[in-house]
Amino acid sequence: MKVIKRDGHIVDYDPQKIIAAIGKANNEVEEEDKASDREIKNIVKYIEGLGKKRMLVEDIQDTIEMRLMKIGKFELAKKYITYRYTRELVRKSNTTDLAIKELIDGESEYWNTENSNKNAKIVTTQRDYLAGITSTDITRRFLLPDDIVKAHDEGIIHFHDADYFAQNALHNCDLINLEDMLQNGTNINGVMIEKPHKFLTAMTIATQIITAVSSSQYGGCTVTMTHLAPFVRSSYKIYLDKYKKRGFKKAEAEKFAKQDLKKEVEDGVQTFQYQINSMTTTNGQAPFLSVNLYLGETKEYKDELAMIIEEILNQRILGMKNEKGVYITPAFPKLLYVLEEDNIKEGSKYYYLTELAAKCTAKRMVPDYISEKVMLELKKNEYGEGDCYPCMGCRSFLTPDRSISRGNVAKALNYVEGKGKYYGRFNQGVVTINLPDVALSSDKNMEDFWNILEDRLELCHRALQARHKRLSKITSDAAPILWQHGALARLEKGESIHDLLHHGYSTISLGYAGLYECVKFMTGHSHTDNGKGKEFGLQVLQKLNDKCAEWKAAEDIDYSVYGTPIESTTYKFAKCLRERFGKVKGITDRDYITNSYHVPVFEEIDAFTKLSLESEFQKLSPGGAISYIETPNLTNNIDAVMEVIKFIYDNIMYAELNTKSDYCQKCGYDGEILIDDNLEWYCPNCGNRDHDTLNVARRTCGYIGSNFWNKGRTQEIKERVLHIDNKEV
Repeated sequence: MKVIKRDGHIVDYDPQKIIAAIGKANNEVEEEDKASDREIKNIVKYIEGLGKKRMLVEDIQDTIEMRLMKIGKFELAKKYITYRYTRELVRKSNTTDLAIKELIDGESEYWNTENSNKNAKIVTTQRDYLAGITSTDITRRFLLPDDIVKAHDEGIIHFHDADYFAQNALHNCDLINLEDMLQNGTNINGVMIEKPHKFLTAMTIATQIITAVSSSQYGGCTVTMTHLAPFVRSSYKIYLDKYKKRGFKKAEAEKFAKQDLKKEVEDGVQTFQYQINSMTTTNGQAPFLSVNLYLGETKEYKDELAMIIEEILNQRILGMKNEKGVYITPAFPKLLYVLEEDNIKEGSKYYYLTELAAKCTAKRMVPDYISEKVMLELKKNEYGEGDCYPCMGCRSFLTPDRSISRGNVAKALNYVEGKGKYYGRFNQGVVTINLPDVALSSDKNMEDFWNILEDRLELCHRALQARHKRLSKITSDAAPILWQHGALARLEKGESIHDLLHHGYSTISLGYAGLYECVKFMTGHSHTDNGKGKEFGLQVLQKLNDKCAEWKAAEDIDYSVYGTPIESTTYKFAKCLRERFGKVKGITDRDYITNSYHVPVFEEIDAFTKLSLESEFQKLSPGGAISYIETPNLTNNIDAVMEVIKFIYDNIMYAELNTKSDYCQKCGYDGEILIDDNLEWYCPNCGNRDHDTLNVARRTCGYIGSNFWNKGRTQEIKERVLHIDNKEV
């Protein structure tokens, strides 16, 4: 028999533990109230005689209490209950001790690999994690219902970011309203920041805003370079006036002004890149930032925006120097390049920028690509008009909703009546359902599957409600940079953020993971088969969307289906599945489960078929999704990259190319760092295995990670197959 412990772990049944527990209670009662050795053995035999393959530890304890009372040992049963209750108090009161010790000693595999962009050895990260351990403990003991904690521990669901949940003021991702803050001024740490007059100043202020915002929430945030473009023109006018005042002729004044402007744009972009990668937020890492590069966001400043985009791409191609002075791939900022009529067709005015983006992708894995064409078809606002805008963080897309017609609920100073508003909106948080667990729990019975899915979704619903309720209690004073000074709103001091949590102004996300394993177990087919498997997979996602619509209609909260970027959780879910169901071939025999709707990494499929297929599932993940293809080094095959980019424009809303860009500091090898059969990283040139001297960058669920990964994610990375070869497309 196996015993399922409170934390979800499964251990072998040990009768001596029952004997010892009753024995300790025996020591607390009078002789006539004690249970004899024979009576204790009979209780053990009764439990074993139930013939169960698995028992919850709580059920075993309940059975012991019942049997003690059945043989008339009421006082002993009372002492046993007291002992059990005392043990529970001790267990709960000491949940943080071991975790803190392991973190400080550097012995925790979980914290060392929890986030591939955080180094758990560094004091700023440790400080964040120490606070996170305390928050998680408080969350588990006081803030969440026991059944949700239990489901989280058993890997049935995942309650994301419990390490930040104790602070009710923290939320997930943001689209920063940088335009409002730069054009109308803001306030950082009590210091008034007025409208800048030059591009370089505006870029510097932007990094300060981003860092302050990132320290006031826990997810990713996004800004658009469109909001910086007006300051390029302002700088140009300053330079032009300078040369005119010096008596230069118009042509010469314009020539020298353009030269000065080009230098300032270079300096401004470099400052932005240095600041973002060198600053540390209260989360113990550089700001988790995405930068939107979308020419279609402006008509008036399109040429100025093109200048910024060109410089950003050129500097990213160059990379940033590591401690050895060698240019490597930085993790941030993530770049989002929007494909549109003006830059996708050969001969179009800004086609040169797309060619530059392709070179950047081949060398540095970014930018990722958003298709304006497809997005306008998928993201319709209440007037039936298509909208195109960036994601928050790595993949969180807001859903157009009634916020447009409700007026200026955020009291933004740049609000335009009747125009869709996205900057200044945010995500309240995520709870993810483990779809393979639903399938395995149903044992392939379709009726049971849908019933279990219904129950699990309601569990997620209640967990999401807990998230919403925590946020609904805060006022604008909790994070002035967000709620009072323009990043998300300009509310009055003490004003509730309640309105911003309803009516579609912000989203809250029902995540999902492991669609492939779920479909494979239930149908015997991959969801990529264009037949029975695909049909069932789409039905599952439609069910998730239907539930979100139901909750949204009842509560006026914008629930949205989200293809979760599980990082460390992919390993946790895999382990929990194996503990609950054993090794099921092709389902639980790996140390990871597949992200969201993705084609499994080991399945042979070409790039164009993969993107086309996944586009159908992306439509059913309106709250967030991203697709990708794995490629070899394509720096000498930019034509292939361009063909993929053009395919993305016509076929899928949001996608990326995963290339390799690594470096060994010991021997200077500049190529792909490999993974051996023991899941250890090594340099193929000199054999170096020291993580401190290996610069490895890999895409992790939509963003670039550079601090290595847990066992499950490392196995997933190792098993990735290429979706495109290095030949002519």
